[in-house]
Amino acid sequence: MVGVELVMAALAAGAAAGLTDTASSTVRDAYGALHEAVRRRLSSRGEEMLDAEQVEPDAWEARLREELTASGVDRDQELLAAAETLWALVGAGGKYQVDARDAKGMLIGDNSTQTNTFN
Repeated sequence: MVGVELVMAALAAGAAAGLTDTASSTVRDAYGALHEAVRRRLSSRGEEMLDAEQVEPDAWEARLREELTASGVDRDQELLAAAETLWALVGAGGKYQVDARDAKGMLIGDNSTQTNTFN
């Protein structure tokens, strides 16, 4: 994963991990560093889109992706290094990669048992 896709994935993974009480200070710091690097790279319109993630979670991704592409984020080695660091901590670095958007009940982990009844 490279360029804009890496930055988008790292931002999403970092935001999700940062919302948990169990996120380490290393993860929070790495997300903060990436978020600030992206903010510096974007225009004022792009900065608004970066913040809109928290307000409009279903609409921000395509617009932010376009703004990141236009800003040349794929040529910013410092920003890409920050994205790679965060991605290693929370995205690709974990044992499991799970997309639970439409999950009704799920269990992640080894040697676990779960019983669900959905009506």
